[in-house]
Amino acid sequence: MNTVVTIGRQFGSGGREIGEKVAEYFGIKCYDKELLSRAAKESGFCEEMLENHDERPTSSFLYNLVMDTYSFGYNASHFVEMPISHKVFLAQFDAIKKIAHEESCVIVGRCADYALSDMKNCVHLFIYSDEESKTKRIMKKYELDAAKAKDMCIKKDKQRQSYYNYYSSKKWGRADSYDLCINSGVLGVEGTAKLIIQYIEDFESKNN
Repeated sequence: MNTVVTIGRQFGSGGREIGEKVAEYFGIKCYDKELLSRAAKESGFCEEMLENHDERPTSSFLYNLVMDTYSFGYNASHFVEMPISHKVFLAQFDAIKKIAHEESCVIVGRCADYALSDMKNCVHLFIYSDEESKTKRIMKKYELDAAKAKDMCIKKDKQRQSYYNYYSSKKWGRADSYDLCINSGVLGVEGTAKLIIQYIEDFESKNN
């Protein structure tokens, strides 16, 4: 049976890097931006459009209205009437479900835990961190000063939270939305990846 790991994450917590380390250990794929290529290929959307709407709350009504004068591959009348941001979400939602049925993998962000909530072979994780650790990480990664890095963390997390809470029936970052929540600021990227690997191995031995 496939095991699928979904990772929700605060910006600057190292969630994607942790996901990659976990995937590498198990010899499986880690899907992050790669999901966009898959969703674009299968839905007929251009990848750039998917990127523009990636994990962002619904854009303005006017923009959706203008964009909807075009049809992007789907012909059902109720689908054509949908805001473009909804179509993008559904394209990703479909891609996540297909990938999860095909192979064991790690999927980062994009409401993957919600998309796969009916599948028993999934482990849903949330990675968060303290403000200082996140700020330092973003300062280093994007060569920003502390104030700009902190501001970026706040804005990105607000964006992710609003996207997740809008499209899913759960609350972003709240413990009861996931199987396990980990503060990566305590153990670091390596330590957090090790903890997750142990959790997955225990999960698989219990369920196989």
